[in-house]
Amino acid sequence: MKFSEKWLRELVNPSISTQALVDQITMAGLEVDEVAPVAKDFSNVVVGEILSAEQHPNADKLQVCQVSDGTETFQVVCGAPNARAGLKTGFAKVGAVLPSPDGPFKIKKAKLRQVESHGMLCAEDELGLSEDHGGIMELAADAPVGTNLRDYLNLDDQIIDVDLTPNRGDCLSIKGLAREVGVLNKAPVEFVSVKPVPATIDDTFPVVLEAPQACPRYLGRVIRNVDVTAQSPLWMVEKLRRAGIRSIDPVVDVTNYVLIELGQPLHAFDLAKLSGGIVVRLPKSGEKLTLLDGNEVALNDDTLIIADNTGPVAMAGIFGGEATGVTTESKDIFLECAFFDQIAIAGRARAYGLHTDASHRYERGVDWQLQHEAIERATALLVDICGGEVGPVTQAVSEEHLPSARTVTLRHSKVTQMLAFDMPSAEIEEILTRLGMDITVDGEGQWQVAIPSYRFDISIEVDLIEELARVYGYNNLPVKMPTAALSFVPDDETQVSMHSIRRSLVALGYQEAITYSFIETGLQQLFDDQYEALALANPISAEMAVMRTSIWPGLVKALQYNQNRQQSRVRLFESGQRFLPVGEDLVQENVLSGLLSGNRHPESWMGKSDPVDFYDIKGDVETILNLGGAGDQYTFVADQHVALHPGQSARIERAGETVGFIGALHPALVKKLDLTGPVYLFELRLDVIKEGKLPRFAELSKFPESRRDLALIVDEKTPYEMIRDVAQKNGGEYLKQVILFDVYQGQGIEVGRKSIALGLTWQHPSRTLNEDEINAAVKDVLDALSSHAGATLRD
Repeated sequence: MKFSEKWLRELVNPSISTQALVDQITMAGLEVDEVAPVAKDFSNVVVGEILSAEQHPNADKLQVCQVSDGTETFQVVCGAPNARAGLKTGFAKVGAVLPSPDGPFKIKKAKLRQVESHGMLCAEDELGLSEDHGGIMELAADAPVGTNLRDYLNLDDQIIDVDLTPNRGDCLSIKGLAREVGVLNKAPVEFVSVKPVPATIDDTFPVVLEAPQACPRYLGRVIRNVDVTAQSPLWMVEKLRRAGIRSIDPVVDVTNYVLIELGQPLHAFDLAKLSGGIVVRLPKSGEKLTLLDGNEVALNDDTLIIADNTGPVAMAGIFGGEATGVTTESKDIFLECAFFDQIAIAGRARAYGLHTDASHRYERGVDWQLQHEAIERATALLVDICGGEVGPVTQAVSEEHLPSARTVTLRHSKVTQMLAFDMPSAEIEEILTRLGMDITVDGEGQWQVAIPSYRFDISIEVDLIEELARVYGYNNLPVKMPTAALSFVPDDETQVSMHSIRRSLVALGYQEAITYSFIETGLQQLFDDQYEALALANPISAEMAVMRTSIWPGLVKALQYNQNRQQSRVRLFESGQRFLPVGEDLVQENVLSGLLSGNRHPESWMGKSDPVDFYDIKGDVETILNLGGAGDQYTFVADQHVALHPGQSARIERAGETVGFIGALHPALVKKLDLTGPVYLFELRLDVIKEGKLPRFAELSKFPESRRDLALIVDEKTPYEMIRDVAQKNGGEYLKQVILFDVYQGQGIEVGRKSIALGLTWQHPSRTLNEDEINAAVKDVLDALSSHAGATLRD
């Protein structure tokens, strides 16, 4: 919000400089974006009057004007189209210094097309007053000729631009800012005295509230025989200009002026163009409204409107309609002033690509007790400028829907705790009183603070404490280190932390990705034929239409993005939620997913780069499963998945429960998504893989190990996992380790069979195992493998 410093100082004038005032406002939480002078530096420019304006004898676009400064008459050549006899304007006399982009320049006597010119008639942009260069500036007819222009326009002023946070709508007015400055400086504030304007006629216009929750109060007043062609006073025009608002006509200027002065939006209708009465309601299907800017909009169902018997005439709290707008031909007006609920206005202007001063204030909250004062203030100004006959103020109100007065309890102990020092009770009461709050003390010694109607942002105790800190001064608060009682949280050793999982995957060369939870419907169906994804009611786009039931689609799209940018070696993982529709419920399940593609090792001079295969990603998954010490509880079972290669996919189980899937991306998907394959994926339920085993200490044996290597012939479809399990179960209690160190198929091995080589290691904790014990254990293993897996020793 922009405002004039002098306007503010008319209400409250602390003995501090402009910079100190700006710093003070900023430190109070109302950040100042910019401070700029009202006009650039210039000198020897006075109010001049054009006595005559005649065509230049040697130029079609120039005029020779006779200009008076009140004592002398000067001949000035001027090219402005609006130069005319009787006009009062800014006259830069010979010797005047004016601003320019290249620095100050001095006005000298000149000759233009053989005609002498003694001075210059000034446009607003030539004095740094605005960007307007449509002609020379036009001053009021009663402007005193010869008066210094800076003094006449009161230009030794600053424009302050305050960037308010959305919760401080009470400061979107000169009154609100003056109230703040008065509180900060303990200075008296002289608010404008507003007295009711007595009615001189009995005319009224009926108002009906059909949406009282959105508009619980609507005031209106008929004013007849106004002169809209009257000139707005200079002081009003200048104050509006310094607030960034252009003067239009006295009716619009007055409503804008009250908006800036008090923070209450108003609107004036041409009474002759209204039919029947005012109705505040929601629009009917298909209704449209042509706005004051000439644009026609189709009204949304949730947009509150002002209507008459013929249809919509304005968007409530946002923009007026063209059909009922006040023009220079208007004689009778209907002045409205309403309180609209924040929620009813919030976001509505943006839905139409609009942002107005009125919507800006209503969205942040307008004082619900301000309407009577505002309409009386606007009436007084209008009658003073335009004349007219005033009717009584009529009010349509729904008391039950108006905000209620709020009282907040404040404890001294809480103030001390949060501000880290003991603020005296007298100072607390004095600050709150200056903020316009009424204070009483209850039987428990607590303050009961009545919140003024203009402070929408105060509703709980900490809000009051924030006000105390703000007014007391953040710089004055003591600097202390926070203290708190800390208790140690036990570390559950059976739980694997997400930090450990991330760290392990990063160590394996993966990078963490974060993809959207919303994906394209078609892409979702390619990766999951078990669940029908939940569709969003209002998706951002077609590519984000349903909630994912797997993280794989997002990771694969990320791979696609990287491969399209010549990144051939990609390893990604993501932890997040998938959303599974189960009956009428939506189960949100935390999972860990990963993707592997490209070469096994980064390109280097050390050797050729082999592509990754199924066992690379299986090894990475086993690393994660082993973090909790429970890796032996997981099994990989050959299974099929719609998104995975039929021959390279497995279901991961723990105690018979499915934990996730692993495998190669289906070749058809690789082709459809235009990927460079192969691509390997895994997805695991986090709630299961985080559950580990409690570590237990076991003393290390100091006795030697005994190892036997067995080369076995088995069916080529026999999984090693089954062979390992049989060996472990039948190798005795001292079998310490079973490893697979060779697999062979080819010459010397029957077709359909394979040779696998196992290394079995035994170790006793308290003695050395003898040969007979080892041989007996080996025989038990061979017998079990022969029985369960049809294994035979290789010759």
